[in-house]
Amino acid sequence: MKLLLLLAGACVIMDQLSKAIALAWLSPGDPVSVVPGFNLTLGFNEGASFGMLSGVMSGRPLLMAALTGALTLVFAIMALRTKSPLESAGLAMIVGGATGNLIDRLRQGAVTDFLDLYWQDWHWPAFNGADIAITAGALCILYAAIPTRRQKETKVD
Repeated sequence: MKLLLLLAGACVIMDQLSKAIALAWLSPGDPVSVVPGFNLTLGFNEGASFGMLSGVMSGRPLLMAALTGALTLVFAIMALRTKSPLESAGLAMIVGGATGNLIDRLRQGAVTDFLDLYWQDWHWPAFNGADIAITAGALCILYAAIPTRRQKETKVD
């Protein structure tokens, strides 16, 4: 349980520190080119991940925070109950990332995004460190669910 808290906490700290730096150094609508295909671009998301539901949730930060908080609690309970260390780590990363975004919603009514991947004129929706933690956590869970991995973990127990 301590390792899960440390992992989730590390995700929250990494996310909040990177967002604080972005808020201090970047201006909305003024992208900073890092390398071709990657900019730092400050933006704010009132919706779910990658801007989904932003129209529906616009002006309703407490509703979005409540939904995020409820889902975070569900994932935290799942992390404590699973027997798979990889699933547990993945769920802890999701909890940490979701908590980082929840802090933004409660503090400023929207999530701070600043990472911008693009190809020519096509831009992926801006994202942040919390979104990276959530995505990495989901990939850990998917990898742990591969049948051959599942069988090996069961045999070890």
